[in-house]
Amino acid sequence: MDEANAPSTTPGAARLENGNDGHRERLGARFAMGGADAMPDYKLLELTLFAALSRRDTEPLAKALLARFGSFAEVIAAPRAWLMEIKGVGEAVASHLKIVEAAAQRLAKTRVTGRPALSSWSALLDYCTAAMARAESEEFRVLFLDRKNVLIADEVQNRGTVDHTPVYPREIVKRALELSASAIILVHNHPSGDPTPSKADISMTREIVAAAKALGLSVHDHLVIGRGGHASNKSLGLL
Repeated sequence: MDEANAPSTTPGAARLENGNDGHRERLGARFAMGGADAMPDYKLLELTLFAALSRRDTEPLAKALLARFGSFAEVIAAPRAWLMEIKGVGEAVASHLKIVEAAAQRLAKTRVTGRPALSSWSALLDYCTAAMARAESEEFRVLFLDRKNVLIADEVQNRGTVDHTPVYPREIVKRALELSASAIILVHNHPSGDPTPSKADISMTREIVAAAKALGLSVHDHLVIGRGGHASNKSLGLL
């Protein structure tokens, strides 16, 4: 049995456990009344850790995780190996945090799936940010849309290094035709955090636009996602 979750055997430990239970009840009530907006990141993280550490004060661990990673979002997105470098984080805690991350991504995706992408742009950006902003290496994603601009497929075409992902315009266009897509949105991330399109990004975008145009496919945008925000090639006049 995990020592952190072992039953209390002394009166002092019982008093500590009862006090901890009261703290958890108060924190839960605070969340129930005001939601996440009513709590700082360390309190929300503390609340999240309750499920993995049933008989332990989670506030010190929450603060240690935030000191290392900076924010709630960065904590749940951190690689498992990095999480387990923090004293007090074992398999149970690391797995729980990755489940929370997966749930956040799944929720963000449901807000764009089956809806017109161009009229759900904010939700689409939220999803892309949740899925890609904190990845350790570059990945290139294509969102395939039907005639009504409804998302019909979301696929990662390639993964690369920390600053490069190989992209093949022919393969992207071929896949669009296989899916009977009418338009696409290109998305890739910059692990550096800076979403500014590079010269290589701009050149590659133009190659894909040319290949798509030849077959009657529209490229609505190429989004670059970083920790510090996003950049739209269309808004920048690069598309």
